[in-house]
Amino acid sequence: MINPTEINSLIKLLDDPDQEIYSHVHDKLLSYGGEAVDHLESAWEQAFDPILQERIADIVHEIQFGIVKNDLALWYQSGGFDLLQGVLIINKYQYPDLDEQKVINQIEDIKREVWMQMHYETSPVEQIKLMNHIFYNVYGFAGNKTNHQDPQNSYLSQVLESRKGNQISLAIIYSIIAQKLDIPVYGVNLPQHFILAYLDESQESEFESGILFYINAFNKGFIFGRRDVDLFLKQLNLQAEKQFYEPCSNADIIRRILRNLISAYEQLGSTEKVSELRELLEIVNDSSDDL
Repeated sequence: MINPTEINSLIKLLDDPDQEIYSHVHDKLLSYGGEAVDHLESAWEQAFDPILQERIADIVHEIQFGIVKNDLALWYQSGGFDLLQGVLIINKYQYPDLDEQKVINQIEDIKREVWMQMHYETSPVEQIKLMNHIFYNVYGFAGNKTNHQDPQNSYLSQVLESRKGNQISLAIIYSIIAQKLDIPVYGVNLPQHFILAYLDESQESEFESGILFYINAFNKGFIFGRRDVDLFLKQLNLQAEKQFYEPCSNADIIRRILRNLISAYEQLGSTEKVSELRELLEIVNDSSDDL
């Protein structure tokens, strides 16, 4: 537990013109971590000096960014098994006060709606048709085609609110709901696109690794086959590599989100965010990956 009197005394010293004193206070406040945030935010609201407000805001951001880095490193080092958890960590980079339970509840609501209409022994295609009906028609999710580069398209909480997202954010929500219903739908890291694969290793299929078909979450859950992926790669003048056809890891998905955000903020000229997001990308990068 931190001492409120001590932390408030330190905050009062933040506007000290002596750089050495400021540096000491800055480092001490950072050492408190997340416990100091409420005190700092309260002090910011009561401050009238713009310099003091700026210094408080900077320290709060440093603390919160440090928490995101630590959480992401722990998620990655632990195997990155929970995709939703990883995505929520990235979400908290921009929205540190994110209500995670609200996001979880929103996803559960959609899942429940699908589950209530799901019939026993429904075929894979019928399962996806039902998913598509609930996801796109009932809940109104759609690809954000008018403002595709908006970084908000990559933050799950915002996509759940606006019902508009990019290829990967829509695919993430779609696949998380599907997997909660034991529907084997997983992300495929296609160049310049992100699609989903329906897996069923218990049945014979024309595709390798038990992939029955693919799903385009950005285009209302359109179902297509391997030949369409072949054609897409041919149009990009790319060789047909195994990784373009098979499910990728959760870490791959997080890396893709971060790269999308870096690109979006580069276009906006937000150099500080680009730098910080590169730090996050470095945490989840394999040694063989290129930034």
